[in-house]
Amino acid sequence: MARPRPEGSTGSAGSTGARSGSTGGAGTGAAGGSVPAPRPGGRAEARRAAQSKGRGGQGGQGGDGGSNGQGHRRSGGRGKKPRRNVKKVVGWTAVGALVLIAGTGGAIYYKLNGNIKTIDSDALSKDRPPEAEADANGNKPVNILLIGSDSRGGDNSDLGGGDSEGARSDTTILLHVYADHKNAIGVSIPRNTLVTIPPCKLPNGKWTKEQKGKDVLFNAAFTVGGSPDGNPACTQNTLEKLTGIRVDHTIVVDFQGFSAMTKAVGGVDVCLPKDIYEKDLNEKLPAKGALVLKKGPQKVEGQQALDYVRLRHGIGDGSDIGRMKRQQAFMGSMISTVKKKGLEPTTLLPLADAATKSLRVDEGLGSVDKLMSFALSLKNIDLHDLKFVTPPWRYNEANLDLVKPDVDKLWEAIRADRTLDGKDATGQQPDAPATPAAPATPEAPPTTTAAATKTAAAAPVPAIKVFNGTTANGLGAKAGEALKAAQFTVASVGQAKSTNKLTTSIEYGAGQKANAEKVAELFPGATLAPTSAPGISVVLGKDYADANGTTAPGASAAPAAPAPLPPSVTEDARSADDDICANTSYGSGG
Repeated sequence: MARPRPEGSTGSAGSTGARSGSTGGAGTGAAGGSVPAPRPGGRAEARRAAQSKGRGGQGGQGGDGGSNGQGHRRSGGRGKKPRRNVKKVVGWTAVGALVLIAGTGGAIYYKLNGNIKTIDSDALSKDRPPEAEADANGNKPVNILLIGSDSRGGDNSDLGGGDSEGARSDTTILLHVYADHKNAIGVSIPRNTLVTIPPCKLPNGKWTKEQKGKDVLFNAAFTVGGSPDGNPACTQNTLEKLTGIRVDHTIVVDFQGFSAMTKAVGGVDVCLPKDIYEKDLNEKLPAKGALVLKKGPQKVEGQQALDYVRLRHGIGDGSDIGRMKRQQAFMGSMISTVKKKGLEPTTLLPLADAATKSLRVDEGLGSVDKLMSFALSLKNIDLHDLKFVTPPWRYNEANLDLVKPDVDKLWEAIRADRTLDGKDATGQQPDAPATPAAPATPEAPPTTTAAATKTAAAAPVPAIKVFNGTTANGLGAKAGEALKAAQFTVASVGQAKSTNKLTTSIEYGAGQKANAEKVAELFPGATLAPTSAPGISVVLGKDYADANGTTAPGASAAPAAPAPLPPSVTEDARSADDDICANTSYGSGG
């Protein structure tokens, strides 16, 4: 697999500019399509000939001269007029670059597209959590696995230091984008968490056996197979087994790519509680060494940015927990930096070049179009609504266990698309005006004729469809039995598109209001909702699950409103707009 080129040869902005310069001059009109070459003959040619004669044929020699007279235009006098055209060309080039990146085609687009490397989807487990369901409004959450690789291969060895072979996952974050696409949460997974690693595919095509025990750590999944590029599919398989959350996309970035991206945005604001010296970064050094990062707020990029996010010793207790806190602060600050800069070409082009060169992504993000579409889908997330958390943990000798049941409640909340404060972020309002008791379409006015009354009363009761709008097991079957016991016919029992419904609703088609009211008597608190579909449907909510004591997987009950997450999850949560100097270490000492 191709590796990113060294930073010295990347030259995102510079190389792009060089190419623009080479296509300028005689070829600018052809390349840009906006400055046509002058037609032969006529007054324009006579004027150029007269100018050349009057100046003694200057410019006839040399690479920039020649018979086309470009040498004259560069040497004062009448050269000022064409310079205004050059400014226009430069301006349109900048605008055009943005258009090209947006996916309309062109050299820059194809260059960026060619940078992207993809991950083999055949290595994913066959036993995976189910995909998230879209809610009633078609909104769907997205889960992204972000992996920072500490591979020392290629150009990464100079940045990462050390002599380790292969690659490990230095940083792993599960980013959950809620279905409303206005909230997101990033969960940092400690790399020394004790886990079970499920069967994973090796480079030779064979699959490993499941690994578990006191020496099986989360970041070991990335090393399975010993590839210098790591095994992101194995990390994904392990995370899905650990959380029960299906990962939609995986993104891997290495040292070189991280360094290049921080340079592309002009540096990132960070803060440290104390000075950091060379020995803090490498304990093997015999002396304290030089100052690497100063105490307090500062802007870092390249190697210094990498030192900041990888730093463990010299601050707090030297654990990975403190490092994750700094990584969370850094991500929030970097996102804030990009948002402030906006779509400036001088920022966007180098960042796009650095990112596409350094990322390995799943096939679902394997093109500029797909990456751009995904990035644009996140534009409405406010910095304050992007949260970072660390799952509840405790020491198990030198390693970590995730604390149950607290951590299970975190995974459940994410699966249910609930924010840290319990808000439903599916994009579906909790049984809002979509299911009013009053009909959306006015009923026909009552008639006083006996015939009409008899007809309405005699309307046949259709077979009823039952849909479970929760995650509670067996809820639909329980409702079906209740309907049968009341002498109703049940057509089918199935799962609703959304599993976040709070209140049960009885949906009815034309002429079925009276029968729907009879059905509603079996479901206290249910609302009536007229629809264009024929017949009657019962969509069960969490109120029915709560009343019947039906349990959801991994939970004691399915309450109408979820209980708040425990403090072990929420108390150290960080927003992307938090003070960069706050909460950047863990423990004492150092």
